[in-house]
Amino acid sequence: MKEHDARATSGKPAPLIADRSDGRDNNFNLIRILAAGGVLVSHAYPLSWGGAVGQPFESTLHGLSLGMVCVWIFFAISGFFITRSFDRKRSATSFLTARALRLFPALAMVTVITLLVAGFLLTQAPPAVFWSQAGEFFVRNMLLFRIQYVLPGVFESNPYGPAVNGSLWSLSYEVTCYTGVLICGVLGLLGRKKIFATMALLFLVVYAVAMVVELNPRIEQLTRLGLPFLTGMVFYIWRQYIPLSWTLLAASAALAVMAWFTPLFLPVFAVSLSYATFFAGYAETPLLLRYNKLGDYSYGVYIYAFPIQQLVAQAGVTTPVVNMAISLPFTLICAVLSWHFIEAPAMRLRRRTKVPKPIETKQAAE
Repeated sequence: MKEHDARATSGKPAPLIADRSDGRDNNFNLIRILAAGGVLVSHAYPLSWGGAVGQPFESTLHGLSLGMVCVWIFFAISGFFITRSFDRKRSATSFLTARALRLFPALAMVTVITLLVAGFLLTQAPPAVFWSQAGEFFVRNMLLFRIQYVLPGVFESNPYGPAVNGSLWSLSYEVTCYTGVLICGVLGLLGRKKIFATMALLFLVVYAVAMVVELNPRIEQLTRLGLPFLTGMVFYIWRQYIPLSWTLLAASAALAVMAWFTPLFLPVFAVSLSYATFFAGYAETPLLLRYNKLGDYSYGVYIYAFPIQQLVAQAGVTTPVVNMAISLPFTLICAVLSWHFIEAPAMRLRRRTKVPKPIETKQAAE
């Protein structure tokens, strides 16, 4: 590969994603916690004022809220690192074990805590009625694809309504995207750039169809979330060719601004946002790197914020800013405890599992 072709800029050559992606010195933990905080901020408005109230940026970004922008950031980062995770070990068993240990222990804990707090402190329903649905609530929320958002007698008078943890909706789509990576990995497509590019183009065709034809709502949502995830995958597979360039960043931002006037704004913005995320994630900022010493609290913030914000709303807080101010410290406490006592120990279990022999796949020299 003629590396100078991809790196040619005026002055000092721009680094490639591959130059920065091997180690752990990056800003993605910080970006993820900021994105999780952005979801909390975005949810504070409908949770305080009711579901009819829009979230920040919805009118400016053609219906795209601050919360959804942050979810797109999560999916772009996941697309890159989940693809890297499979590519490094090429083991379906190892991949599935890692994903399950990262996702489900913390989810099980927040679900159990939710049931205990709701059942003993919050519900206005008779105990027999509440606990008769507790088992189904736990099982469905752990399975992710038929999430139960409501518990008897809980949050029924809240401005937004009785949803207990509305943030969980995105997890099933993330698992679906993980499955896509697994299939591509097992079939050897991650190393066959031409075939993968064809698959990516087919996805874009489905995305285009979803823009003009009314499809199943889940398929439409999967295309919207799948685009930043796919962009992250593309950034990993072509990491040796993609520069982290100020010029490219400015060009992608300008393209998104121009696309605002067209129906192509959302897909263009998704790609531009993804590139900006990786530009910031691999920026060499020693001061910001200190955050990595703390831990990855973003998942905990994401899964605990909504029920805590609903608790604050039930207490009578109807001002979004006040909801944020009260909810954030309690959410951070739960997230820190979740990371240090649930998530990090669960992830360490991966080292105790026997790693199967890597899957042999044909790697095309493309």
